[in-house]
Amino acid sequence: MGAYLLLALAIAAEVSATISLKLSEGFSKVGPSIIVVVGYAIAFVALARVLKMGLAVGVAYAIWAAAGVALVAIIGVVFLKEPVNAAMIAGLALVIGGVVLIEVGSASA
Repeated sequence: MGAYLLLALAIAAEVSATISLKLSEGFSKVGPSIIVVVGYAIAFVALARVLKMGLAVGVAYAIWAAAGVALVAIIGVVFLKEPVNAAMIAGLALVIGGVVLIEVGSASA
């Protein structure tokens, strides 16, 4: 499995765990609580393997964090009916832009 595909798995697992953390209502609901623990375990194991495959830690973590932030925010707005405003959208755009710059910078380094 390629490093970026494994990184996508880590991101999906982390996003699932984070959303489930909200749905667990302080770990009072068993199903979502199990998803939290399993999701974070999968995310960290997958990220560790990505780093072992040679992807730079700064690049891997930047992609993982930015994609996680963006996806959780989008899921929060669309499915959990959380509020959104222009400042939040601008912030997400800046996070994504920052990751793109890190990726471009690491490729030329």
